[in-house]
Amino acid sequence: MSRPNILYLHSHDTGRCIAPYGYDVATPNLQRLAEEGVLFRQAFCVAPTCSPSRAGLLTGQSAHASGMIGLAHRGFALHDYRQHLVHTLRDAGYRSTLVGVQHVAARPEVIGYDEIVPVASNHAEHVAPAAAAWLRDAPPEPFFLSVGFSETHREFPEPDADARYVRPPATLPDTPAVRADMAAFHASARLLDAGMGMVLDALREAGLEANTLVICTTDHGIAFPGAKCNLTDHGIGVMLIVRGPGGFTGGRVCDAMVSHVDVYPTLCDLLDVERPAWLAGHSLLPLIRGEAEEVNDAIFAEVTYHAAYEPMRAVRTRRWKYIRRFGGHTAVPRGRLHPVLPNCDDSLSKALWLQHGWRERELAEEELYDLVFDPNEARNLAGRPEAAAALEEMRARLDRWMRATDDPLLRGPVPAPPGARVNAPDGLSPREPTRVTD
Repeated sequence: MSRPNILYLHSHDTGRCIAPYGYDVATPNLQRLAEEGVLFRQAFCVAPTCSPSRAGLLTGQSAHASGMIGLAHRGFALHDYRQHLVHTLRDAGYRSTLVGVQHVAARPEVIGYDEIVPVASNHAEHVAPAAAAWLRDAPPEPFFLSVGFSETHREFPEPDADARYVRPPATLPDTPAVRADMAAFHASARLLDAGMGMVLDALREAGLEANTLVICTTDHGIAFPGAKCNLTDHGIGVMLIVRGPGGFTGGRVCDAMVSHVDVYPTLCDLLDVERPAWLAGHSLLPLIRGEAEEVNDAIFAEVTYHAAYEPMRAVRTRRWKYIRRFGGHTAVPRGRLHPVLPNCDDSLSKALWLQHGWRERELAEEELYDLVFDPNEARNLAGRPEAAAALEEMRARLDRWMRATDDPLLRGPVPAPPGARVNAPDGLSPREPTRVTD
């Protein structure tokens, strides 16, 4: 068998809110993909913000190691675009094509794709037919095809189902406004599923399915308060479904903790190509072959910039989650941190929290959660005597990782690059006027 083609399907802001993860969201095509491939139940992004997350998967390293500490369309960039996956694949004989969203560069031409298919918009209605036509046009093999959808990013379409019977996200109260907001998300998810289904159908109709590895994922959690831009599992948990050569078949479910940084080394192992020195993840093949139950004893995640500066780092093990906030410019006394509201997309759900005093709520500098007894990460154990040993262990894990990856936060506040556009951390909305950095 020749080296497999790679179809990389990716969405905006979907988290795990699709049917294969048990959510009542109509995504039959993604359900079928899961039943034919391998569903990773405990998959996480490297950063719950758009460009840093995608950079983590596509460079195989943490967001700060890749340089992508903020949003590409706001002036942030990779340190070196030659670290992007397409360059390693080119050396292995692959031709790369982009259709739709990429979000790791202000201009897609700098990334290094061999071909960029023009589309009228990044919505499924335009991206899916363009990708399907490309697949049906007998593309040369092996290929790497990136198909990116703007769904389920806000703004959502009008709900197409009765919001009275929609379950709200786990972070939010069950109110009519939140249900209406979530019903609109459902409508966007259905459009995403239909678009991905069109591409998968075209792959099969073109006779390419058997020799194509499909990697289906999203950047981070849903665009609701308490999810996107947060380092709880609501923010960093992502869908990850892989189907195709290498053992990714059979409708299996994998419960091992995996990270987006594990995708790049997995491809290197599957294709038998040398791993670049900068890769930070672990191959998933030992899990697929039954040679290991885990490949990670911990996963790490971060936020530096989204719309505004909000430096946070986190480490997660099977049992514990530790989150540390670093403040804005100087050491911030415990209990004096407040939400950075521009980093939450405007919505009915956000308005509800604001009406009830979200802006004035205080945040802890350190958070520690017992994921066995508190999977919703609602009871902070940092400072509790019974959790002192776990807190010390998790602090040490995070510190070792930050030092090993040369995290710029170790040297103090991290400036945005010249020309970047950022919101004031004490603002209210990402739509407010931005400041251009010197």
